[in-house]
Amino acid sequence: MTRSERSVDVQAFIDAQRFSPFQWTILVLCFLVVAADGFDTAAIGFIAPSLVQQWGIARSALGPVMSAALVGLGIGALAAGPCADRVGRKTVLVLSVFFFGLWSLAAARATSIESLTLLRFFTGLGLGAAMPNAVTLMSEYAPARIRAVAVNAMFCGFSGGLAIGGVASAWLIPNFGWPSVLVAGGAGPLVLTVLLMLLLPESAQFLAVRKRADQRIARILQRIAPAHRFDGCSFFALDVRRNTGDSRAQWALAIILSARYRFGTLMLWLAYFMGLLIYYLLTNWLPTLFKDTGFSGEKAALMTSLFPLGGILGNLCVGWVMDRFAGHRVIAFTYVLVGALVLLVGQGVSHQVWLGTLIFLTGTVATSAVTSMSALAASFYPTRARATGVAWMLGIGRVGGVAGAFVGAALMGLGWQFAAVFSLLAVPAVIAAAGVLLMMRREPLDHASADQSLGTVAIE
Repeated sequence: MTRSERSVDVQAFIDAQRFSPFQWTILVLCFLVVAADGFDTAAIGFIAPSLVQQWGIARSALGPVMSAALVGLGIGALAAGPCADRVGRKTVLVLSVFFFGLWSLAAARATSIESLTLLRFFTGLGLGAAMPNAVTLMSEYAPARIRAVAVNAMFCGFSGGLAIGGVASAWLIPNFGWPSVLVAGGAGPLVLTVLLMLLLPESAQFLAVRKRADQRIARILQRIAPAHRFDGCSFFALDVRRNTGDSRAQWALAIILSARYRFGTLMLWLAYFMGLLIYYLLTNWLPTLFKDTGFSGEKAALMTSLFPLGGILGNLCVGWVMDRFAGHRVIAFTYVLVGALVLLVGQGVSHQVWLGTLIFLTGTVATSAVTSMSALAASFYPTRARATGVAWMLGIGRVGGVAGAFVGAALMGLGWQFAAVFSLLAVPAVIAAAGVLLMMRREPLDHASADQSLGTVAIE
């Protein structure tokens, strides 16, 4: 084969390289996008008491404000995935972060509960569109051997954003009022938009699938491996070359719902829905459950704060294990651990140290199980439909988050006690584990493995 005839499988080349400073830059930028979500999640909770006092409204009136962004997140994710699979990951990511920041700034000027609810919904639309594209872009630039841990490390930004949101709100609200928190939450993404435009590349796999600009792909790969030369090379994505028929005319949504992927897609949605139902039910109702058990307000808050603390460590550990064993089995086992731990928590109320330890461990495995689903989805779908597959899983899962809040309210209304609620949560945990295991009942496509018969050429 002559030099001018060489073709390069983009993902196989990335898999063969070390994780470069260029890829670290992508990881940091995607980390900051996820951190914006965490900041926003924390900020709205911290400004709620100020809104009640300043506007003279009942606490119950804040329900729509609290849920508006979550609803927007789900809709934004559902819409953004197909767009990204057609026009590019970077384009949609930059636009979504920009509009998220813009609407957050606008929300700082809201003068009524109705206007704030609407603006929070628009803010959620932007952020919901950003998240799945950050996941997809990171997964397509991470070598296969560390892909899960890289995506999970990116998701650690959420915990970082939560912490920063709490600290920033504690200082900003007394000094500048509640709007300053939303101003900070809007200014940050606008600055990040500029950084994304300047530093973030388009997905090389996406460009290869769309048969666009070999020279542009060559410049990107050159930044990953400066010692290599790509003169006269053409580039392709292996999963497309292995497809039967011409899939270029297919919509991404049609691909993830096609006979090849439909069953796995539905199982992903089921597992993620159940995972977020558990996570958001506990996040929203743990303080109430502890107080009903007899804990003081201070001790209930302390116990609740243990729940998210292990998220960062859990994300990295589960990601590391996923890169060494079958990812779906690792996540299924993690969900089984969630089920076992919630059953144990229900039996440990009288022993505070034991209970605190169990709450910490439950938060660690529940957070890491939900987070790791994004890495699993990214590896499950081909390049042409990857953003859509990840986005729709995230969007459907947000419905599970809303359901978790409502299920918790229903259980409280029925008078369910601490032990009964936690025991019940073992059911969605087992369903999630079964869904993850069943999704790989039929392997849809071996798009991750190299196939020498396709003419992949290593660049010397």
